[in-house]
Amino acid sequence: MLDANPFNDLLGILTPEVMQMYIIAMFLAVIGGVIFDTIHKKSAKYFFENAQKAEKAAKRTVSSSERTSLLISTVTSEVLTSSEFANPQRRLSHLLTMYGFILFVVSTVIMIFGYAGSAEAGIWPMLWHLGALMVCVGGYWFWFAIRCDVNSEGKKWYKLVRADLFVLSLLMTTTFALLWSITGSMLMFAIFILASTVLFTTVIWSKFAHMFFKPAAAYQKKITKADGSQENLPDLGDLSDPALQSRFPDIPEYMGKNPPNMGLGIKREAPSHY
Repeated sequence: MLDANPFNDLLGILTPEVMQMYIIAMFLAVIGGVIFDTIHKKSAKYFFENAQKAEKAAKRTVSSSERTSLLISTVTSEVLTSSEFANPQRRLSHLLTMYGFILFVVSTVIMIFGYAGSAEAGIWPMLWHLGALMVCVGGYWFWFAIRCDVNSEGKKWYKLVRADLFVLSLLMTTTFALLWSITGSMLMFAIFILASTVLFTTVIWSKFAHMFFKPAAAYQKKITKADGSQENLPDLGDLSDPALQSRFPDIPEYMGKNPPNMGLGIKREAPSHY
């Protein structure tokens, strides 16, 4: 099972061209959904207007080499390792889901476009199953243990909102893909295709577009810190600087002698509001 192309089992029903057309259609659906989402929510307009304001308020010019360094930092930190997640469990769950999804999609495309009808498919069937399994582990971990933290949020696992459309359709896609591969059931395959169609055609109602916009926003934030515009916020300076504390004596009184390390704050105790 792990070394065989699962899509070859469909060749008696579907031609490789039909499967390839479906992949292309889903790709176009994602592109169109992301474009429509950015226009409808005006996120792209806000992003560029905010960038122009920051450029006018800049106190220094960021060199091309520094911009390249910040871009590499954004890719390695916010994109590849998701360092913005403070919760290590949430971060691990996200990374499992993200890299599993990438493996699953890439191996699907390669097996359908490159190995349809071929007896050999290299390592791609194994990576396809591994990617689907990673998504299931990370996704179900998020759904049942992290997202539904009843102790802190008072939410049940079965309480759904529209924002859950992405993760649910993603989990159904990979879950029924594995079930189809294991059982060979056409019912499992039909649910797999239905779930994947929902996943890729409902970008405007899910958090899918967020994956494309988030790295750009993170990069722009680094630029505003580097050029001194600070997202049009006032420059507070170094709160631990004695000269600044002498001007504002309330800083050490209310924030301590080392403000950047004030302690756990609200994280000092576990939430128990419910």
